Amino acid sequence: MGDRFENWEYPEIIDGKPTKYQWIVQGVSGLQLGYKTDIGAFTYINAHEKVVIEDYVQLGSHCSVYSVSTIDGKKGKVTLKKKCSIGSHSTIMPGITIGENSIIGAHSFVNKDVPDNVIAFGIPVKIIKNMEN
Repeated sequence: MGDRFENWEYPEIIDGKPTKYQWIVQGVSGLQLGYKTDIGAFTYINAHEKVVIEDYVQLGSHCSVYSVSTIDGKKGKVTLKKKCSIGSHSTIMPGITIGENSIIGAHSFVNKDVPDNVIAFGIPVKIIKNMEN
C-alpha cells in the first residue's frame, strides 16, 4: 500500500463528526475498523447495525456505506473483507459482504454480495472478472 502507511494509526472517530481525513461515521460503536485501512475523504459510514472493515481495505472518496436504509427499511451488517478495494462514489447497501481481494469499480451500486477475488462494477453491481485464474 505504499510508504504512507508506514506510520499508520487509527483515527479518532467521533459520532457524526468528520475525522481528520474528512470522512464521517454515524453509530461509531457499530464500526470495527481494521489495520491500515484507507478511507477516502467525504465518505459516509452508517454503522448503526454494524460495519466491519477488515485489514488493508481501500474505500474511495465520496462513498456511502449503509447498515440501515431509511428508504426501504433494510438493516444488516456490512462486511468489507481483507484487501478489498471500493472505487470512489460507490454505494454499499445493508447486509452486504464484499469478498477478500475483490475490486469494486467507481460509481457502483452494491446491492448484493460480491465473492472473493473478483472485479465487479455497475448499477447494480455485476461481476465482470474472476481473478483466481
